[in-house]
Amino acid sequence: MDIQCISAFSDGDTGGNPAGVLISDAHPSVEDMRTIAADVGFSETAFAEPQGNGAWRVRYFSPQSEVPFCGHATIALGSALTREFGPGRYNLKLNEAEISVEGAVSGELVEAALQSPPTRSQPAPDDVVSEVLDLFGYTKDQIDPRIPPALVHGGADHFALTLNSREAVSGMTYDQETGRKLMEEHGWVTILIAYNETPQLFHTRNAFASGGVYEDPATGAASAAYAGYLRDIGWPHDGRIEINQGFDMGNPSRIVAEIGSEKGSSIRVSGTARVMNESDFTD
Repeated sequence: MDIQCISAFSDGDTGGNPAGVLISDAHPSVEDMRTIAADVGFSETAFAEPQGNGAWRVRYFSPQSEVPFCGHATIALGSALTREFGPGRYNLKLNEAEISVEGAVSGELVEAALQSPPTRSQPAPDDVVSEVLDLFGYTKDQIDPRIPPALVHGGADHFALTLNSREAVSGMTYDQETGRKLMEEHGWVTILIAYNETPQLFHTRNAFASGGVYEDPATGAASAAYAGYLRDIGWPHDGRIEINQGFDMGNPSRIVAEIGSEKGSSIRVSGTARVMNESDFTD
């Protein structure tokens, strides 16, 4: 069983978010996929099997649960498919959506881009906002009033909290078990904490207690959902935003989200992916 370890949304040949990728003629059993994902230990592992029409059936598992869509694992999968079968576009059938990923070789890296599922968002209720603020120890006066807290979706549900200082984002801390219970109660995959440096540049952190992981260094699904939300509220994105994630945890990751004009349409999320080497596991 050849499980590939690929770091998606890397900052060149460093950083990124590690994902496991297993390409096989048929998916292992659900129990085996759960066990494999737990053994791999990354925030997600993507499992892909070929379909008769040239598409790929894909499922994603974290160490703790199955998730409907994972952006960084999709980028990692696109990298693996590109290296094995060549550059191009690959159609993917997920549990609840059909998407695509493209890959192109760039030296030792693969540049990959996915089209997310459709996006949607809605304002977060005041009582839910208070729960999230209490979890992280933030206060209402730290919220950026231009980008109110929201429930965002781009293939999976997330909570988005935009703060008014980079320092507040950098200082993110929370109790993982309390966070897990809150995320499971509301059905959120992650809680995204963001700071807007310029209209097109954001710094984010993503709490991922629902998947048994304290923090995700690069979260393509949440980035797609957040980009869709920015479009919903009329943010001056000029068709594209860049997201720096993972820098505060020593795993620099860079994500590009291209935003179309049609409300609810998918977001194109791209970045580079690198095959992990021995030093990634010994540093």
